[in-house]
Amino acid sequence: MDISMLYIGSFILQILFMLPLSISSELQTLKQTSGNPSSSFPPNFLFGTASSAYQYEGGYLSDGKGLNNWDVYTHKPDNVIDGSNGDIAVDHYHRYMEDIDLMVSLGVNSYRFSISWARILPKGKFGKVNPAGINFYNRLIDALLLKGIEPFVTLTHVDLPQEIEDRYGSWLSPESQEDFAYFADVCFRSFGDRVKYWVTFNEPNYQVKFGYRTGTFPPSRCSWPFGNCTSGDSEKEPFIAAHNIILSHAAAVHIYRTKYQAKQGGSIGIVLNCAWFEPISNSLADKLAAERAQSFSINWIACFLRVNLEREPQRQKDFGEKLHRKMAFL
Repeated sequence: MDISMLYIGSFILQILFMLPLSISSELQTLKQTSGNPSSSFPPNFLFGTASSAYQYEGGYLSDGKGLNNWDVYTHKPDNVIDGSNGDIAVDHYHRYMEDIDLMVSLGVNSYRFSISWARILPKGKFGKVNPAGINFYNRLIDALLLKGIEPFVTLTHVDLPQEIEDRYGSWLSPESQEDFAYFADVCFRSFGDRVKYWVTFNEPNYQVKFGYRTGTFPPSRCSWPFGNCTSGDSEKEPFIAAHNIILSHAAAVHIYRTKYQAKQGGSIGIVLNCAWFEPISNSLADKLAAERAQSFSINWIACFLRVNLEREPQRQKDFGEKLHRKMAFL
């Protein structure tokens, strides 16, 4: 299945990887289910666990890695209440073999992880590829496959080289599209002979919400009353950032499909955070409120990935006209 254009596909991908990277009380049940011929799951069903680079890897300056946006954000006073950061995290960078052993003992046969953009390209397109970063992910992928674990690779999980933020404001600039496309090309070329499942972005709808509307993610931009930031525009910037992320996704998909897919035989998609809203009562006002919440949580970004266009044409038309009056790119 090609997951790149399916809303339900991205939702299922989320559910698939909700198992924690730890030994759980359900260990025996999972092992029995995955290996039991009478199970209701098909024999090729993938049970998975997942991580993201900043939350797991650590090694934040190891072997030539550059600073990323979360490195800078978490080291600023008061951004994190207890001052914690991902400098070490669970030290996946140095202890990935132990983590793979945990996966084997858990009985999973797939693992979704993200690549640290700043580990591969410490300065984005403004610097050279870091060979040590390439070597790390090669070792990780090879070790997973050796244990019978299918790698699912996310290109970026809300992290990017700080150089990109400092130079041109990252997702607020169309220049980010070229930077991400270059990064994606490097990854497809380096790892695509073994990686058959690619994800461009993880939850971009929440990335732009927290990064540019409430300011609780880097680059911490917002305006009152949505948040208390030193700069930003909560009414406009989330849509500008989303616009550039969507086009960056499209650029990466195009590169993969035209340069690599025929030879490498993989699939490429995107993961969205798929919250669901129900009206608190059967009143028309509450039903419309639930629909608006759904539209502003997921539909507004999913529709540009050719999803749900036929379900709410009038709302898309009305919403688009309102945005067009505020932003030239729509």
